[in-house]
This record gives sequence, structure tokens and C-alpha cells, in this order.
Amino acid sequence: MKRRTLILLTLAATLFAAQPPAALADYPDRPITLVVPWPTGGGTDTMGRILAKGLSRVLGTPVIVDNKGGANGTIGSRHVSEAPANGYTLLMGSSGPLTVSSAVRPKDVPYDPLKDFTPVMLVAKIPLVLVTHPSVPAKTLQDLVDIAKKDPKTLTMASVGVGSSNHLTGEMFQSYADIKMLHVPYKGAGPALTDLLGGQVDVYFDQIATSAPHIRSGKLRALAVTSMERSSLLPEVPTIHESGYAGFDTSSYYAIMLPPRAPDHVVRKLNAALIETVRLEETTDSFARMGFEADESTPEELREFLAKDLAMWRKVAQEAGIEMEE
Repeated sequence: MKRRTLILLTLAATLFAAQPPAALADYPDRPITLVVPWPTGGGTDTMGRILAKGLSRVLGTPVIVDNKGGANGTIGSRHVSEAPANGYTLLMGSSGPLTVSSAVRPKDVPYDPLKDFTPVMLVAKIPLVLVTHPSVPAKTLQDLVDIAKKDPKTLTMASVGVGSSNHLTGEMFQSYADIKMLHVPYKGAGPALTDLLGGQVDVYFDQIATSAPHIRSGKLRALAVTSMERSSLLPEVPTIHESGYAGFDTSSYYAIMLPPRAPDHVVRKLNAALIETVRLEETTDSFARMGFEADESTPEELREFLAKDLAMWRKVAQEAGIEMEE
């Protein structure tokens, strides 16, 4: 009798352990916080608010945006990496804090992007557009390359700072085209774009949504976009890939991440909810206005994407000899 009781108790314990705790089985049963590791008003904040609105509708529970800016996005990202892995704290991840900063200045990033988060879904990619001031006598990408080869370092290339994503993209393109432009780092996108519009610098790899109005007004000239496919926001602008530099493909991206060791059933439920969210008409309309290219990845695909992106930027930074004190 005792032996039978012991067997039944053991079996019951095994079955109980195999089931998620009740609180998690009913996930979500309270509001979710989506941490945006930047101040209000930027691209990551815009993406976060678009997703929070859609997720709230899909999950039937409030998703609250919490802006925790500072240190190039690493303060808010670290907060999520150290949060409880219960599915109620999400990170609005982006290329800068996750892979670009980790590739260029790993000692300044207080987390490992591949180990200290649980990937959920790659939500969108945002290609950059190579724009020039109209005074630059280049109508095509090849024209620009020809100018740079004829007079190395006479063309100036703006960026939002040393080691930024548009700086690295510019270095990557120079490597592909075997040219050299003079890098002019600025402290932010606003000053860089202002000087480009004023003709103080020649070339800039910019966010498509930011430059599109200036391109349409003729204040800037678009030569190419950095993704493999043309942008829906600027369908008339060719890609660098199709302009003679096969394989060139880089975009900024947005991804939803959880703290490390998040329960698998929570990850899967959030992934399914995010897929439904990006397919909502209001989400697709918002993405189109901002130039965001929607994506739908599995958690495993996102993990692989992050590893490849990190390795790519490490290689670019090393080959370009980028020094953060530059």
C-alpha cells in the first residue's frame, strides 16, 4: 500500500512539474511593460507605441510603454536583461543597443546581446538611404564612386557619431566600392542632416522616413538604399545590391526581447501575438508611413539573425580600424 501511494505521489509530482504554473498558464493576466530604451519621439519610441497599441488589442491586456533612455540605449536594455523572466517586461530592441554598440564598444555595453536576453520576434527592418546634397555632381551611385576614386577623401560623409549604424554602413559601402570618403561624425541626426541640407557635407546614410520629404522636394538626391529589396517608401530608388555591388545588404532593425530564460510558452504566445499585431491594418499603415519593412521571425530565426548581425559589424569595425575616441 505504501509503495503504491509513493508511486502515485511521484507520478502526480511529475505531471505537476510538467505543467506551467497557473499564473503563467493564464498569461497575461495583468498589464505588460514594454521598455523603450530611448527618450520619447525617436524611431524606436514610435515603433514601441505602434506595437504596444496592437499588442494590447491582440492580447486583451494593457501594454504600457516605459521610456528608459540613456547611454545610447544600454540603460533601458540592461534593465530588461535583469528583470524577472515572467513575460511582463519586454524590450523594444533595436540594432544600436543590441548589436552595433556591442560590436564597436563591447566594454561599454553591460550585457551580452546573445546571452542576456530571450529573443521573441524580429518585427521590422529599416533600410538606410544614401543621400547627397544636390551640389554633388553624382546622378547615380556609380557616379559617386567614380568621383571618390578620382579624388580620394574629397567627398565628406556625415554620420550621427563614430561607431553608429550609419557610420558602419558607410564604412561597409566604402569597402565594397574600394573608395575612401572623409568621415565627419556629428552628435546626433539633427545636426548631421542640417549640415547635409546646407551643403556643408556631401554624403549621408540616413533613415528613409527622415530623408524622404527632402528627397521629394529636391533638397537631397537619393542614390541607393541599403537593403536587398527596394523600399516601399522610395520604390523608384535602386538598391546598392542592384547598382553593381552584389550582396550588399544592411538595415537597422527592431525586435522584441524578453529577459533571459523566459518560459517557452510565454515566448511562443508573444511571438504569435506579435505576428497578429504586425498584420493588423493599423499597424501596416503605420509601418508604411514610417518606411518600416515588416518582418515575422521565429525566436530561433531572430537569435540566428542577431548572431550574424553582430559578427558582421564586428568585422566592419575591425577592418575599418574604428576607434571610439576618434
